[in-house]
Formats: sequence, structure tokens, C-alpha cells
Amino acid sequence: MSEATKQLDASGFRLPEFVGPYRIVRVLGQGGMGIVYEAAETGPVRRHVALKVVRAALRSDDVRSRFDAERQALALMDHPGIATVFQAGETAEGDPYFAMELVKGLSIDDFCDSRKLSTEARLELFIGVCEAVQHAHQKGVIHRDLKPSNILVTELDGRPQPKIIDFGIAKALGLHLTEKTFVTEAGAPIGTMAYMSPEQAESSGIDVDTRTDIYSLGVILYLLLVGRLPVEPTELGIHAFFYKLASGDSQVPRPSARFTGLGEFMGSLAEVRRTDPERLRRELSGDLDWIVMKALEPNRARRYETAAAFGADIQRLLNHEVVTARPPTTGYRLGKFVRRNRVPVAAAMLAGFALLAGTAFAANGMIRARRAERVAAEEAAAATQVSNFMVDVFKVERSDVARADRITALELLDRGAKRSELILADQPVLQGRMMHTIGTAYASLGLYDAATAQLERALKARIRALGPDNPAVGETEAAIGQAKMSFGNMDEAEQHFERALEIRERSAGPSDTSTASVLAGLASLRWRQGRHAQAESLYKRAIAIDQARLGDKSAAVARDLAGLGIVYWAQKRYADAEPLMKRSLTIREAVLGPAHPDLAGMMNNLGGLYWSQGRYNDALPLYERTRGIYEKTLDPMHPNVAAILNNLGETYWKLSRYGEAESFLRQSLKIKEARLDARDPSIAITLNALAGVLRDSRRPQEAESAYRRALDIRRNAFKPGNADLAETAADFAKLLRDTGRGAEADALMERYAAR
Repeated sequence: MSEATKQLDASGFRLPEFVGPYRIVRVLGQGGMGIVYEAAETGPVRRHVALKVVRAALRSDDVRSRFDAERQALALMDHPGIATVFQAGETAEGDPYFAMELVKGLSIDDFCDSRKLSTEARLELFIGVCEAVQHAHQKGVIHRDLKPSNILVTELDGRPQPKIIDFGIAKALGLHLTEKTFVTEAGAPIGTMAYMSPEQAESSGIDVDTRTDIYSLGVILYLLLVGRLPVEPTELGIHAFFYKLASGDSQVPRPSARFTGLGEFMGSLAEVRRTDPERLRRELSGDLDWIVMKALEPNRARRYETAAAFGADIQRLLNHEVVTARPPTTGYRLGKFVRRNRVPVAAAMLAGFALLAGTAFAANGMIRARRAERVAAEEAAAATQVSNFMVDVFKVERSDVARADRITALELLDRGAKRSELILADQPVLQGRMMHTIGTAYASLGLYDAATAQLERALKARIRALGPDNPAVGETEAAIGQAKMSFGNMDEAEQHFERALEIRERSAGPSDTSTASVLAGLASLRWRQGRHAQAESLYKRAIAIDQARLGDKSAAVARDLAGLGIVYWAQKRYADAEPLMKRSLTIREAVLGPAHPDLAGMMNNLGGLYWSQGRYNDALPLYERTRGIYEKTLDPMHPNVAAILNNLGETYWKLSRYGEAESFLRQSLKIKEARLDARDPSIAITLNALAGVLRDSRRPQEAESAYRRALDIRRNAFKPGNADLAETAADFAKLLRDTGRGAEADALMERYAAR
């Protein structure tokens, strides 16, 4: 007798050696319907499967019918979140079996805790479960026993993939899955009590629809978020719990309240969610409370109608959008808008508060002066005017009430820009300040042409009200320089930066942090112009000032260090560049947190440094993390998004993954051409890389067209001998030689090669 046939399962049954074409390996589990084995297929396809068999001792029409129902229910479905059925048959003794995908994973709650997933990561994983359940429902199948142990999580390409198993008590909607029907004895409900819906308990499983699975999903989500069930059946006693559930008296505490009541356990539960108790309580309160409680409504008519709707509301929460589970009050909608558009709204609000505070302090100081009454009245009126202006900008018009949650940051900025010209026309100081703030907010969204236009209006207002040498004028000059540089207009940007530096050095002195800020902006321009020695000198001046005034761990010092690192990188001084970039990254992560766009920018630059050294596998995770942050915090058409897509494209190119490389580079080019000046050298960066991908993909005609466009941009932007211009010339020359045009290649190199 073989070793397999000598093994016994937990009930004392001897394990078979084979079931059909499958060799039994071990027992995976046993349930009310039968036994599940891990088995190895012996036919042409070699794979391990999960093999479910009805045991001889459990043969009955009821069990057999349920088993057939599960087999046919699974066969109906084709979704990555549901275990796949491979084959069905009968043993030699007449016991039905089917072979299905062997899911090697942890239950969803164990997976989340073992990986210490954050609340956000748990929600993202749970959305995948909702999508799988929705697929089953669309195929006319209710699971009726959803619980963590029936949702296993595996990792696919490094990403978690939930898979639902065990449709053993599934119910078909309007389908006759078997020729027989299965029923339950009176008072014998189907399912697992802790996750069972009220109607499932009350009706013994007869009168249920897809919303019973919604309730079970709600309990699972509650467990994932809080670490405890809404109510433990053992706490009440099984009979009391079941009675309350069946009678519809199943109101449970909100997740935030349940968590708060866990006392000494709060710390350990928060730890496995990578946070602290107070922050976890805040995460649970509000929208999450509403979403979970909607899924757990005793009255199924008030639950989510579908699993897709449940998952969509969670996605809205993650996107900081209005969720359907809670009443859509005006304050709530406005709060959601602010969360989605933090940068421009924060800039606008800070400007407003700064103006209010400034006018209040001015009023307080002037009251003690000789002209106290008149000046105080003027300042109070100005403060009121700014307050009214801010309220007016954020006010939702009657015609916009229906789409209040979809009003965009751009719409608010456009509204503010128009009203600043009208409402503040008789207050040029305040008007200039507001126009400046709105202009910098446009720039934060990557709308550099709109930013420049608004900032130039602010400059005129400030010069008119304050004179040409006022520090506020210098502030706007620097902002215009930054916007024009970002837009690719280097010559005009240079004039504004130099004018800003002149004003700052005269008004604040050469060692003030405001002067260092302009020095850093001018240094960035010099780097873009290829004037690396000047850029290095300017950054070193900025570092000296900021370290002396702000210490070694300020955001300004991080900015200066990153800039100097980039200059060293451009000079191929990699050993000098890397420690500066890493130090900048450490400071920014400490100051800004792990998901700030400025932190992403630094990771992007460090990835670029690694890329330049051929360390593509070191660069790729930095680029992917950068992309993830930008996708959550920036407009999809923001130039920074284009930059990271470009870098991903270049990395996949070097890894010979040409299809992915071309896709990323074309996405990047589309954004740059829409948002930047046609002369911007940044466009040439992407064109040059795209040409390389096309060349290596053996598409020489398309590659030549891209190289010519890149060359045209770079020869207009740079003088002969520039490294970027020489790069395109050398790459283009290689293509020409590869296609038998050596003379053209030589002429090209003679004209543009670096000297």
C-alpha cells in the first residue's frame, strides 16, 4: 500500500491515493459538505489543484444538490477575484468532485494584519473583493457565506489579489443550477452566524437576494478596519445573538465607537495598521462610519443596492469625493472639495487669512498712532472686503448646487481671478496680493501660461500701489520668473529673476532667506541653461544663507541641497550628487510626510541619478513611488506627471521593454505638448527618448522624425557644444549610420558635437 493511502484525515477517514486523474497530496480542509484536498494533476497539464469531494458518509440528496450547485456556480464565473473551476467528475464510488484553482494565500484579515496594511491599503484591497462579488451577482449567483476565511489573498506581480472561494451554499438567482433543489430544515439557517444578514437568519436562507452579500461584506470591512466584529456572537450567547439578528434588532456601534471602546487593545490594533490610536479613530470616524453602517443596515432596502456601488463609495472616499452614504450637506461638500484641491485652496485661503491677519495687526498698531481712527477704519474696511471676497469666491451658486462636489480648483481660481479685478479694483495693494496668490496657485496646477498672465497683472497692480522697488514687487518678479522658466521661456525668466534678486538684496539684505529663495530660483534657471558653474555658485550661496538662518533640517535647505545635487548630476559628478540628494530626501520626508508632491520630486531626481549610472533597477522603484504620489495629488495633465512618465519610459527602454516604454513616453509627450511652450527643451527630452525606443524597435522612419523634432528644439534652445544638443546629435547620427547614411552622420556630428 502506498504512503498516501495510509494517511488519515481529521475524521479518521483514509486518504485515497487518486481521485480521477488527480494524485492526492494532503488535506486542505473539511466542511459540512465534504473534504478538500491539495492534489497534483497527472494528465498532460501538470498543476496542483484544490479538489473538493463529497465524502461517502455525507451522501444525501441535500448535500449532493448543494455540491452540484457550487460546481455549476463556479463554472459560470470568470473573474480574477474568484477561484477558477478546471474540471468536474465523479469518483469510482460515485462521489462527485471538482478540481479548482489552488489558492495559496492567507485569509484577508490575516493578510492585512501580517503585512501591517494601512487603512487606505485595506480599503483598496477590499474594493477588489467588491468587484469579484459584483461579477458573481451579475452571473446570477449569491455567495451567502462571505467571511474572511473564504476570501484568500495572494500576491500577483507584487500586488495583493483577493480571491473568493467556497460557493458551497451559493444560491442561483433565476437559474436552475441543478435538477434538484436544496432546502434547509426549519430553523437551520445557511451561513456563518457572525457574518449573516438579518433576512438570512430570519428566513432560513429562503428569501434572500444579492443584498445579503452586501451585509456580509460590511461585517468583513468592519473587521478589517477595527480588528473586531461589530458584535461577537459569543459575547451575547449564540441563541441571543441569533434571535436579535433574525428579529432585525441588529443595530451595531459605529466602527469609530467600537474602536474607542477597546481600551488597552487600541494600541496594538493601531500598530498593525501602521498608525496610532488617535489617528486611526479619526480615520474611522466620518465617511468610513457612514459607509460601513450603510452596508450593515438591518433593512436591506437601505443598504447599498450592489457590491459595485459599495466599492464605488469606498473609491470616492479614497479620492476625497462626496460619498453617497452620508447626507450631502453644503459644509461636507465644501470640505471634500478642499481635500481634493489642497494646494490651490490652501494657497488662496492662506493668502486670505494672511491679509486678514495683516490688516488686523496693522489696525492694532495704527490705533496707537496719531491717525488711529482713520487708518483703523480703512484697515477694518479692507479686512471686511478681503473676507467678503474669499466668501464670494467659495460660494456655490444656485445653478451649481447639483454639481457642488465637482466644482474644480481651476473653476475656483478662474472665478477668483475675474472677481479680483472687479471687487478689489479700488484696493490695489490687496488686489495685487490676491492676484499674486491666484497666479502662484495656477502655477502649482502646472498651468504656467495662466499663471504668468495673472502674475503679470499682479505685478502691475503692485508697482502702481507700492512703487517699483517694494519687496512685494520682488516677490511677484520671482514668481513670474519661476512660471516662465517652468513654461520653457528661459530668456524672459532670466530678466525677472535678476530683477527680483536686485530688489531682495536691496530691501532684505544679501543674507536674508527671501534672498536665498531667489538665488535658488536663479540657480535652477542657470542649470536649465547649461551654465553649471554659475548654478553651483548660486546654490552654494543659498545653502549658506538658509543653514545659518534656518538650521540644517529646513525645507529650504532641502530644496537647495537637491538643486546642487542636480547640478553635480548634470556634470556627471555622481559621487558628489548622491549624498546631497539622499540628505534632501531625508529632510523632506521628515518635514513634509511620506506622500507630499515635493518629496516625490526629490525621489524622481534621485531615480534619475541612478538611471544615469545604469542602475535601472534602483531607479524603477523610486519612479513608481513618485508616480503613485503624483497620481493622488496632481492633475493628470500636470507637467510633473509628464516628467515621471518620461522617466519610467526611459527606464523601461533601457530594460528592453519597448512596448511599455513607448506607451509611457507618448503619454508624457501628450501632456508636455498640451501644457508647455513648443520651444521647451523638456519636450526634446521625451522626443529624444521616444526616438531611441523607435530606433531600437526597428522603426527607423518614425525614429528619424522624432530625432529631427528634438534636434530642432535643442539647437534653438542651446548653443553648439551643449551636452543635451550633442546627445541628440550623437543618437541621431547612430541611426543614420545604422541605415547606411554615414556622410550625413559625420556632418551632423561635426556641427553639433560637444567641444
